Amino acid sequence: MRKFVYAFVIIGALTFSGCTLPQMIKAAKEQKLEVKPNPLEVHKDTVVFDMTGNLPAKMLKKGTTYTLNTFYKYGENELALEPAVFKAEDYPNSKTEQTPVKKSQSFPYQDAYKTGTVQVQGVAGKGTKTKTTPRLDVATGIITTSKLVQKSYFATYADHGYNNQEELVPVVIPDFIFERGKSVLRTSETKSDKGKQLDAFIAAKNVTRTVTITGTHSPEGAERINSKLSEERAKAIEKYYRGQMKKYDYKGMADSIKFILKPVVDDWNEFKAALAKYEGITADDKSAYLNIINAGGSFEDQEKQMKKVPTYAKVFRDVYPGLRTAKTEILTLKVKKTDAEISVLAKQITQGSASADALSFEELMYAGTLTPSLEEKVAIYEAATKKGTNWNAHNNLGAAYLFQAIENPSRAAELADKAQAQLEIAARLRETPEVHANLATIALWKGNPYKAYAHANKALAGANNDVTRGVNGVKGACEIYMANYSAAVASTSAATETDVNLFNKGLAQLLNKDANSASRSFADATAKNSNFALGFYGAAVAAAQTSNGEAVVSNLTKAVAIDSSLKEKALTDLEFAKFSATEAFRNALK
Repeated sequence: MRKFVYAFVIIGALTFSGCTLPQMIKAAKEQKLEVKPNPLEVHKDTVVFDMTGNLPAKMLKKGTTYTLNTFYKYGENELALEPAVFKAEDYPNSKTEQTPVKKSQSFPYQDAYKTGTVQVQGVAGKGTKTKTTPRLDVATGIITTSKLVQKSYFATYADHGYNNQEELVPVVIPDFIFERGKSVLRTSETKSDKGKQLDAFIAAKNVTRTVTITGTHSPEGAERINSKLSEERAKAIEKYYRGQMKKYDYKGMADSIKFILKPVVDDWNEFKAALAKYEGITADDKSAYLNIINAGGSFEDQEKQMKKVPTYAKVFRDVYPGLRTAKTEILTLKVKKTDAEISVLAKQITQGSASADALSFEELMYAGTLTPSLEEKVAIYEAATKKGTNWNAHNNLGAAYLFQAIENPSRAAELADKAQAQLEIAARLRETPEVHANLATIALWKGNPYKAYAHANKALAGANNDVTRGVNGVKGACEIYMANYSAAVASTSAATETDVNLFNKGLAQLLNKDANSASRSFADATAKNSNFALGFYGAAVAAAQTSNGEAVVSNLTKAVAIDSSLKEKALTDLEFAKFSATEAFRNALK
């Protein structure tokens, strides 16, 4: 009897379980699962989506679990994603209420995943017993528009430090002293050391722009009452100067020299300067003179009051004669090598036929700007790196390698490595906007937008306008890779308007849900470069997002005419899903 009852209980339990699971599977048809976004999208090399829905009330039976298994099916392969498990015991109100389904899923993107389907399969379980639903397609494929981002490269040279403009150098001749009340330039003055200095300067025929002669007088009456004395002293120096030019056969050179005469009349500044240097009287005595000057009044009255100061006789004897002068300041053109001379010497230095000392460091760095040849720039900047530890030499050598890499894609990896080595040396010597700008390009080149972004931000601190605009292009590309699309719009809008930067601007606007602005930016990119196939392709995507079928077709036609490989891309691009069945679309991709 006991065996019979025991068997009955087991059979009853199995019957109950067998009934429960099919009921759950049947109820699962009402779970109404939804995936957003659908189609899926890739951002930051990752596909992220949310799955939501509701399990019907009474679906979860006591002691049961319901598992939603999610798969991404592509071709003959699939990815199993994290399951969502619902235990009846965790939802005590499931008899009367729907059980919410909310599950976030993600997986790293690979190109093989572009065409695929998100599938879900429910598994009802009780104890060791399970029953599954058929697989259900809940989302299709992956939109890969963010992968259209183009790497923006920017390289910049640092300043060479050489002033290649005309540069004037002042030559000051010590004051010529005149006798009291006279403007005759004495032979003793012209034969003195200062006279010989002026004579030697004139004899050398230096390229001279101006000769400024300032004539002065001392404050006492015999000097002051002759209002033309200061001017006549200046003219005396000019006459002597012109005579020496004639002696040394200046000819037409003399006409290019401008003489500027500055007679100083009734002015206390020269006296105050001389008094400050004079050590023959005390500070209190000096204050007595300054108080008279600062009190104001006529020049004549002030001079009369000074005569009453006890130390006047010493001042008259020691200070006044030095005020009866003519000062001569000559602006002469600094002697510099011509650009041609610098270029020739730089080439000889790089070839070993001239000493490295034939040019200064600044001249050698300047030589790098005088040649369009990147090979010659590399040689010159390499020579400059050997003239001491100068960050700008290593930066410019690294920048030259970068420009070579941009022009020679087949050698890009090798040249980028060379550039990086030089730029890292430059950074150790000094971190500057130019160095970080170049390092940002290196990092982006090597596929590390996060590192490139960090360098770009450092470069923007203190950069000049040209560097700022160039770096903003690199920064904007990094921000697209990082899925920071609003920031990318701002960066690319402030970047140099190259075809690549304009394209990335349009892409950032597109990904930032502003397709109309994106259309204009893509148009700007293709106006800059009419063979920019991807620019037309981007314009087609923007047109698709605004449901402009005509613009989709016209831009795709232009894109594939330039680059036929875009045909296959367009055929599988879910951005064009609602147009793909039209005859016009198919004709565009023939």
